[in-house]
Amino acid sequence: MASRLKLSERIRITHLAADRLRRGAISSVLYSPPFRWQFGASAAEQLLIVPQDLRTADPSFWDEVEIGQFGLAGTVALADEVSPFDIVPPNEAWARALHGFGWLRHLAAAARAEERTEARETARLLATEWALRHRGGGSGLAAEPHVTGRRLISWMSHSGLLLEDADAETYEILTESLGIQLVRLAAGWRSSPSGYPRLLSLLSLLLAQLCISGHEGQVPETERLFVQELERQILPDGGHISRNPGVLVELMLDLLPLHQCFAARSRAAPPELTAIMKTMLAALKYMRLGDGMLARFNGMGVASPAGLATVLVYDDNPGAIPDNAPHSYYRRLERGRSILIMDTGSPPPLEAAAEAHAACLSFEFSVGTELMLVNGGAPSSANTEWRAASRATASHNTLCLGEKSSSKLIRHKTLEELVGGPPIRFPDDVRSKVEEHDGSLEIAASHDGYIRRFDLMHHRTLALTGSGRRLLGIDRLTGRAGTMRLRKDVPFAVHFHLHPSVRCRRDDNPNIAIITLPSGDTWWFSLEGARLAIEESTYFSDSSGPRRALQIVARGATFGETEVRWVFEGQDTLGE
Repeated sequence: MASRLKLSERIRITHLAADRLRRGAISSVLYSPPFRWQFGASAAEQLLIVPQDLRTADPSFWDEVEIGQFGLAGTVALADEVSPFDIVPPNEAWARALHGFGWLRHLAAAARAEERTEARETARLLATEWALRHRGGGSGLAAEPHVTGRRLISWMSHSGLLLEDADAETYEILTESLGIQLVRLAAGWRSSPSGYPRLLSLLSLLLAQLCISGHEGQVPETERLFVQELERQILPDGGHISRNPGVLVELMLDLLPLHQCFAARSRAAPPELTAIMKTMLAALKYMRLGDGMLARFNGMGVASPAGLATVLVYDDNPGAIPDNAPHSYYRRLERGRSILIMDTGSPPPLEAAAEAHAACLSFEFSVGTELMLVNGGAPSSANTEWRAASRATASHNTLCLGEKSSSKLIRHKTLEELVGGPPIRFPDDVRSKVEEHDGSLEIAASHDGYIRRFDLMHHRTLALTGSGRRLLGIDRLTGRAGTMRLRKDVPFAVHFHLHPSVRCRRDDNPNIAIITLPSGDTWWFSLEGARLAIEESTYFSDSSGPRRALQIVARGATFGETEVRWVFEGQDTLGE
């Protein structure tokens, strides 16, 4: 449901809009002829360093291109006998991926793996075609600073594919375009959206200035601006301001080559960069479940196992996991072979909340390498029609009151244009603490997301025993100041979404469900204070698209004071 804006939020929106206009005006002035000269030569005369591309390449991409299929950003577009730049893009994500040229790594892999010149020739042809079509550095989506930045990184990283053995005319076209794009990015990075896109714009600019001759003089100032933005976006515990753990992987895949380029140029990397990268690696380890992947919170979608594995190779202390994440507001319990991660924070700031989820006090739970309880996660860009449903509280492992989410969407045209979608707000007051009792770990938490509509607080206690084979939970609804009586009962549902690979059936006892993991490991779920139901669920963050799954739901109605108790228990612990 959309929410009315408070005065402070209206002021914030006005400030964001004014800041965007100011940044755009500065970019326009700096790119005008009287000022453009200060950003160096408009042609890349020499590439001093070829940065490493750490993202995984897929040689089979070339096989698809050969039959006229261009699959980008989770969407396949047909480009048979026609340039991909001539077709109508299926969506904006696909268009940004096309103009970002990240797919060059796939063609490079095909050229190396099978020694075919066709992939190399196609890569060079498409890059040259783009350069000729966009003599001034591009327009529309292609000219967005973060798209320009991704294209610069891709062209530099695969300069061997594009420039090696190229004829003089092609070489000149591509190097001239590189220089023009660099100058345009140096003038225009300020107009990129707040958040990861702006950080990517500055990162790619700094990388290009390190790699392309004639731009060394701009490095110190860009380095200062980049570090400033990095410190603004990366929290002291290593999390990202958006609270989306997936952003850290994408960012690290670019930060690592940047760090290497400082060494290659015999320059000391900024100490702030080195320190922040260490905290980011620690945050990534903190957010991993037993399957090795990141928990699905606040926009975390389809997992990239190869990307995460690549990043973690650079961890100097792989066995150490932080005790907590006090600034990202996640809580982690680990006992035996079981891991639980819980969201105990409010939504991020408005400008970083366009992909945030109404998931306060939700959790995910793994046993060994198997996922048992998962949030729905975020769908891919090819399945945007599911985005609203995936953000709702009902798609997460927590209590949903009155069939409403604990957060509210802010529907405001100007704000949505500024941040890339409707952000959320609420809860404001979220509290949590972790204590140990006789080997068990216990989280006690609460949030006020339902205070404004129902005048009720949600309290949740989770306790994981020392063996990791018993998870006890208590969900309570109370009035703000203690006992109260609502005018009418309000329905509630406590959702427990199972991973699609998990089976579930009802026991003869109506308050017990039996859960079977793929390995055959069996768990029993028992419930007091509500009716147990086994219902259909949707798992949004699968590489093949949304998948059907099951969920256990504890349903009931509250008059103002309600307590629901539940237990997940491994079969080998029954009777203890």
